[in-house]
Amino acid sequence: MQVELQHLFVSPGHDFKGRHGKGRLDHGMIDCDEVECVAGSGIRGDRYFDHKEDFKGQITFFAAEVFEEVKRGFDLPDLDPGAFRRNVIISGVQLNDLIGKRFRIGDVEFEGSEEAAPCYWMDEACAPGVEEFLRGKGGLRCRIRTGGTLTRGGESLAMV
Repeated sequence: MQVELQHLFVSPGHDFKGRHGKGRLDHGMIDCDEVECVAGSGIRGDRYFDHKEDFKGQITFFAAEVFEEVKRGFDLPDLDPGAFRRNVIISGVQLNDLIGKRFRIGDVEFEGSEEAAPCYWMDEACAPGVEEFLRGKGGLRCRIRTGGTLTRGGESLAMV
């Protein structure tokens, strides 16, 4: 199946993690043309790189189609795709179908571990009600099984 990697984000730090009651930080999301995926570690340069052994969120995917639904449904035409703090904005695939499965995009192999469930911070990052709206479609957390480079643009996704 053909997919499109529309955005590839890394962030050097956490904006929300461990910030309950303290407000968010602003480490930004850097939109890259390509990212290096390291097996068992994550994306080089990202805040979750080498986070902990066998971490199930070494890389996160978010559906471009859901991003567009949020923009339309909440009247947010200027919403930045980095607001969701996911690494890859991808179109052309149902992400929840990849939970528990191995798949390859280009030369990088992933294992879908679980939904990247939205948290209450989505209401601050986007708009009130976005957390509820994203339940069941918050994205996909994955482990990187075989490293390589992801590049922005069209790619094939194949089940392994």
